[in-house]
Amino acid sequence: MAQQVAYRMESVPVRGGELRVGVWGQDGPVLVAVHGITSSHLAWTLIGPELGRDHRVVAVDLRGRGGSRDLPGPYGMAEHAADIAAVVRAYADAAVPLIGHSMGGFVVAETARRFPELVERLILVDGGAPLPLPPGIDASAGPAALEEAIATTVGAVFARLNMTFPDRDAYLALWRQHPSFGPWPEGADAYLDYDLVGEEPRMRAACRMEAAVRDGQDLYALPGMAPAPLPRPAVFLRAPRGMFDDPDAPLYTPGRASEWLPGAAESDVPDVNHYTITLGREGAAAVAAAVRAGTRQPR
Repeated sequence: MAQQVAYRMESVPVRGGELRVGVWGQDGPVLVAVHGITSSHLAWTLIGPELGRDHRVVAVDLRGRGGSRDLPGPYGMAEHAADIAAVVRAYADAAVPLIGHSMGGFVVAETARRFPELVERLILVDGGAPLPLPPGIDASAGPAALEEAIATTVGAVFARLNMTFPDRDAYLALWRQHPSFGPWPEGADAYLDYDLVGEEPRMRAACRMEAAVRDGQDLYALPGMAPAPLPRPAVFLRAPRGMFDDPDAPLYTPGRASEWLPGAAESDVPDVNHYTITLGREGAAAVAAAVRAGTRQPR
């Protein structure tokens, strides 16, 4: 019989209130996990129970998302890094590994830069290295151009944040049409069920649009930026297919992460896209293996 891993939701005091976290496991090294731009801690719904067999996995709902949606702004990577530092201090008395998917990779990278004493190493899952601006976007034009870049890159993902749904089945039906989810991944049902707030017939995604738009401005390679190594060891796991399962449009082209984050060990996870690298069984297994490959063994 497979080992049952304990799961619970808890809260950590942060600026303006309490940050919601989900915790898998009771013993072993602490690992803090951070989700993507419109997601929640249940992006780790497969990886958490697997790593929870021999770790204590603390997965956050970022400010403005999930159970933390009512925490006030401002948002941005620096604000999220301060929240992650509070989580590490609440659960550990030493530096811990941080794992981040998509925008979560940027959050954990910023945490390592601002609070290196709290970070042992980084596992970046298809996120954390600056993204190229879409063709035709002039970053020198200011925040409006960045909002246009966000809309170009992830506009279809953001669209649902302004939508309402009569019930949970309608929300599930929207996602079942997504090209990244065929066949339907095992971890998707729990992830999507948690992602709705409000009451029928006006339910909506938990992520606040203003949080996603502000945070998206911190994800791009802007004029004047240069490659910079991270202050802690890092691995970068790349999804060969993009947000819409397109092999010709990965979020990161091969070598971009190691170019912008010199010293990071970049590798591909075969046959996954930007979503199934965490929500699919094969992707989840590869991420868990990368975490365990660097776990310090007790003497």
